[in-house]
Amino acid sequence: MKLLEQRILQDGIVKEGNILKVDSFLNHQIDVKLMNEIGKELKNIFGHKPITKILTIEASGIAAAAIAAQYFDVPVLFAKKAKSQNLDGDLYTSVVRSFTYGKDYTITVSKKFLNENDHVLIIDDFLAVGSAMKGLIDVCDQAGATVEGIGIMVEKGFQEGGKYLREAGYDLHSMAIIEKMEGTTITFRQE
Repeated sequence: MKLLEQRILQDGIVKEGNILKVDSFLNHQIDVKLMNEIGKELKNIFGHKPITKILTIEASGIAAAAIAAQYFDVPVLFAKKAKSQNLDGDLYTSVVRSFTYGKDYTITVSKKFLNENDHVLIIDDFLAVGSAMKGLIDVCDQAGATVEGIGIMVEKGFQEGGKYLREAGYDLHSMAIIEKMEGTTITFRQE
């Protein structure tokens, strides 16, 4: 998606350790018009599939998932990274490692919101090594839900997450795939 690539080049900041800071428009302060265009594009890509639910992980994936959900007319379910007192009943859990924060989280999803009748579109802001995606897929597998596709805002194509998911047979579409980040230079994969 050229619009997102242009915005990354304009406002993204490359930090040490292969970190791309896009907090001015994607995952702290949110450019709603840009997110709306991403939501439309996700509908164009996955609209032919029988999506019944959009699944993401807190917190940065929620905005993209919520805006996309309006085009699919389905609810958004997000995996929580911390067990709160208002989560009751049976839970699906999986452990994910945050690339950005360098720590493990046990994600939880209430069993009352995800089941074998669900056809899920997973949406998240970043894909690096794929730990969050593996955790969300694990939760879907536990529920017996069908993963119909995965929509990512920014994929770090030089890390193994996207390759793993594609080779595993998942229908993965990334709005922008970064091939290389060197210094302040960002190179996108052209597909």
